[in-house]
Amino acid sequence: MIGFARAALSLILLAGFFVVAIGQVAGAIALTVLISDVIAGFVAVKLLWPLVAASAVGTGRAVWRVFRGKPEPPTGLRIADPWLTQTVERLARQADTRPPDEIWLTPEVNASVTEESRLLGLLGGTRRLMLGLPVLHAFTVAELEAVIAHELGHYSGGDTRLAAISYRGRLAIAAALHRMSPRNPVSWIFRGYGALYLLADNAVSRRQELAADRAAVLAAGKEATSAALSRLPGLSVAWEFFHDAYVMLGWQHGYVPQDVFGGFAAMAHARAEDIAALQSALPEERGSRWDTHPPLPVRLAAIRALPDVRVQADHRPAYQFVAGHAELTRALAEQVVDAGDRTPLPWPQYTATALAAGLQDDVDRDFRAIARALGGPAADLSTVVDQIAAGRLAEIAQPLFPTATRRELPELFAVPLTRMFALAAVRSGVAGYRHSWSGPAEFVTGDGADPRLDEIAELAVRPGGLGEAMARLTRMGVHVAAGTQRNAAPTAVGASVIGGLANVKVDGKDHDVIILTAGLVLVPEPGRINKGRLRMLDMVNGQPADKLAQSYPFLAYETVQRARVLRSLPLKAELSLYDGRTVELRERLESEELGTSSRDDLISILENL
Repeated sequence: MIGFARAALSLILLAGFFVVAIGQVAGAIALTVLISDVIAGFVAVKLLWPLVAASAVGTGRAVWRVFRGKPEPPTGLRIADPWLTQTVERLARQADTRPPDEIWLTPEVNASVTEESRLLGLLGGTRRLMLGLPVLHAFTVAELEAVIAHELGHYSGGDTRLAAISYRGRLAIAAALHRMSPRNPVSWIFRGYGALYLLADNAVSRRQELAADRAAVLAAGKEATSAALSRLPGLSVAWEFFHDAYVMLGWQHGYVPQDVFGGFAAMAHARAEDIAALQSALPEERGSRWDTHPPLPVRLAAIRALPDVRVQADHRPAYQFVAGHAELTRALAEQVVDAGDRTPLPWPQYTATALAAGLQDDVDRDFRAIARALGGPAADLSTVVDQIAAGRLAEIAQPLFPTATRRELPELFAVPLTRMFALAAVRSGVAGYRHSWSGPAEFVTGDGADPRLDEIAELAVRPGGLGEAMARLTRMGVHVAAGTQRNAAPTAVGASVIGGLANVKVDGKDHDVIILTAGLVLVPEPGRINKGRLRMLDMVNGQPADKLAQSYPFLAYETVQRARVLRSLPLKAELSLYDGRTVELRERLESEELGTSSRDDLISILENL
């Protein structure tokens, strides 16, 4: 009944959407005719044509999406596991609904169901159940049954079949707004109507979720349903942590783990207590009328208020019952992880290689700063040791700590010197990074000991201590000559996109400026002035930040000796580089931002260089 109400509401709001759109087209044409009595007809058409075109194009896109739009196909791996199939069929019988035709493993910390219905949901079609592999790896049998029963509850409530209307309504709104500039007056009306649609649709969606929770309790019990709901937020954070702290370690350096999802399973088991503590530390959800799901406290309270259901809970790990689950994790990774030409490595080697590559990047940055201070093309650890021996520690340390006093420099320089010693130790085969699922990777020698390179670095910067420090490194087998530079020029490896400014004069020539965490990508002769935001969107969505920096001129922040912001709006700035060049940035009045704060972010970066 709730699904029917949602569909009916969607139809009414969709009809209103088209009325608003057609009214805008008619109003724009009428306004054009009216103004043409006052000014020349050609001028009136030229002034108001963007309004007419935007309304017509927005409406056309919306109509197309409503009648032709379909849900995206699943991203994952279709499976036919006997235990999962039997479990799903049993729970479907309990929910008095037809079981899904297909079961898919997906890479998300989530579960969902779809139905490819026809005639806007009047006729049923192929049903699919999507199970996130991280959920399968982390949940017990009882918790997994609660998750599946919840999703099947959407089938029994008719949510999935009639959701086609709601889904296509969202597509219609998105189609009308996607290509409209926020500064276009036409978009203001459409955005307001879109907000109304989402408010109404989300209110019904929240009621559907509570109904599906009741179906989960009937099948799996209150305890398992509450536990599954409570664990999902913490598991989502754990997945994000795993992605950032493990998977992405070597991604920008050209490496990929051989078994991504198997790694998450190992980490989730090794850090089970940490994940549980993380869950309890998460702030309580307050909820919003814009949410599609009720806040967790509301859902848990509704579950507690339900009548008791006697269910024998199975607390064994669910993944143990899936045949060949280890092979499935690898198969899913091959299906969904776009590794490109990256080199696959087993997890221990991947961690060690990735961290060593990151260490090299950090040391290269230090070496480049020292080389600039010495006026040479490059520097390495041998150069650093020679300069310290010659009593010039302050000269090579000052570029790394420009605001520090001469007295503070020796103690501060011990930190980058430790990194340089570590690189030499890795290159000498004496030490490296040891992988761990339960904590951070450790930098250890071959026998698992801490090499204490920080103590050796502190000794090296003390007056008269360099000789003993070099003797200790020699006894360990660390060769100073192994600490060499790899990249003489800065790169954008590991960088991310912050924003962008279209239509900027760089030394008097038109450019788009993509703002990275590591520098500015200067795109020459970008194209039409009024397409700047869309042009930058296509660019940053099409390739990662480091590839952008390879494809176009790249101005790294570390090469800027001084930056002056001469005017904030429109932006005018002057950058003085270490090589003696000066670069002028002058924003045009027709400039467009990638995001709402790109200009402010760039000004903040320049003021802190």
